[in-house]
Amino acid sequence: MTTRSGAVSLACTFGIGVLALTLASPYSPAQAQSADLVLCDRLAADPSDPDKPADVKGTPEIDRSDVATAIKFCRVASAASRRALYQLGRAYAANQQMSEAAGAYRRAADKGSTSAMVELGVLLATGSGVGKDEAQARKLFERAAAAGNPRGATNLAALPNSGGAASDPVKASDPVKARALLAKAAETNSAEAQYQLGLMTADGIGGPQDDVAARALFEKAAAQGHAGALERAGAFAQSGRGGPQDASVAKAYYEKAAALGNEEAKAALKRAQCPYVIKDKRGNVVTTLCF
Repeated sequence: MTTRSGAVSLACTFGIGVLALTLASPYSPAQAQSADLVLCDRLAADPSDPDKPADVKGTPEIDRSDVATAIKFCRVASAASRRALYQLGRAYAANQQMSEAAGAYRRAADKGSTSAMVELGVLLATGSGVGKDEAQARKLFERAAAAGNPRGATNLAALPNSGGAASDPVKASDPVKARALLAKAAETNSAEAQYQLGLMTADGIGGPQDDVAARALFEKAAAQGHAGALERAGAFAQSGRGGPQDASVAKAYYEKAAALGNEEAKAALKRAQCPYVIKDKRGNVVTTLCF
């Protein structure tokens, strides 16, 4: 079950500027709210949140040093913004305040935030900070998926479906339905949906396995700056999977993904620099040879 990914320097500068203007001028509730929301976005925006403005990059994980500040500004901004309310939940979760996170997610979900529906569903499915309730989690994932949120679809596929009597064995969820929902979301040019659909297509989950189609989906999402898709597009280009093998194209994809914090891409670049591994007779890595 996915939990997730995912600030821009321009947003940072703008946020500071608005804050300075607010402090320097007579008090204005609209200006103060604007400053709080800008700073909330800067510290706690989710890169995959459909509510996120295009000019806000977001952060897959809220930096530990920013958590208290994010809670402060997102709490104020949440009075007038469901996006900020969802981001307040993210900040609480980053601070291990799971009960508070669940409360913020619930309020944001009630206002229509599909990202909050997904995160609240994850908490209910796992029993983190709330009572475990897979039935309610399923309803939330279904609502999010029906609204076009790709993580709702993938989490719906991952959630066990224990139909029938309580003694019945747990049956697999419906990956065919999840793949169909993702295909619908991908048609809206959602990078996250394209990436998730690419993963299912590459592995043959919920439908035919198709490397060519998967590679095309990864490349479409990569063109929109999706870190995971950039890494996958690099891996497919490196191995020649689903299309031509091209080490230079793979490196370019990996570098872009690594710049966005993708750890798999960073590891791939390191392996390319150090391709030879020296092991002892037990198979333990002794050293690597780098060029």
